[in-house]
Amino acid sequence: MGEKTKSLPLDLWVEASPPPRLLQLLTIITILGFAGTLVLGLFVAGSDIQQGEIQRIFYIHMPAFFGAFTAFGLTVVGGALYLARKSEKWDRIALAGVEVGLAFSLINLLTGSIWARPIWNTWWTWDPRLTSAAIMCLTYAAYLMLRAGIDDPAKRRAFMSVYGILAFVTVLITLFIIRIVPETIHPVIVGASPQNAQGSFEATSGVVIALLPSLLLWLTLMPITIMWHRVRLEERLDALNHLKIRVLSE
Repeated sequence: MGEKTKSLPLDLWVEASPPPRLLQLLTIITILGFAGTLVLGLFVAGSDIQQGEIQRIFYIHMPAFFGAFTAFGLTVVGGALYLARKSEKWDRIALAGVEVGLAFSLINLLTGSIWARPIWNTWWTWDPRLTSAAIMCLTYAAYLMLRAGIDDPAKRRAFMSVYGILAFVTVLITLFIIRIVPETIHPVIVGASPQNAQGSFEATSGVVIALLPSLLLWLTLMPITIMWHRVRLEERLDALNHLKIRVLSE
């Protein structure tokens, strides 16, 4: 067995190499940035005049959705490039985007439910925005289930690339549905609406200072950093599977 493993190509070895320096730097910045945005949202921003302290969950609730938007968008990019180039690395990016985006979407749903309880007097209502967000989560959860059920690697990558591209429609619907369906009780944050005449939380002091850093962090650094770690893990898993197949075949 020792002679067989020694003859394997170096690219099939599963090395416990440390993350690249850029990834290490991004990880540190992301952690510090997340801690900083929590401080801004919890202690710097003022309490909302109408909603009180519960409104502070907004600084995670909305950024989490846009973090999911970035991750799911990268799934589209990864899927399209895999179909064009047939390179496994793009499929890994697409998979990482789905997993990270789904996690962020669930954070968005959970924080929204916590926020809704004292404001709407219910944990959940079949409002168009909430319903579309739930459908979005189920769509990407189905992606992971279908992916696990396809044994042929080439067919799996091709099929899931197409699926990941088409699934992004649910993200766009969730994003724009509160402007399409007037019956929604979910407020429009940017721009006035019947549910939020001001079009923002203007009555809350420090809202911009707390919201913008959090939004930028979740929109860029957070999904990219976590996805990069996930891609590296998938690379090692693929290398391990190739190594197993090679050893068993010799």
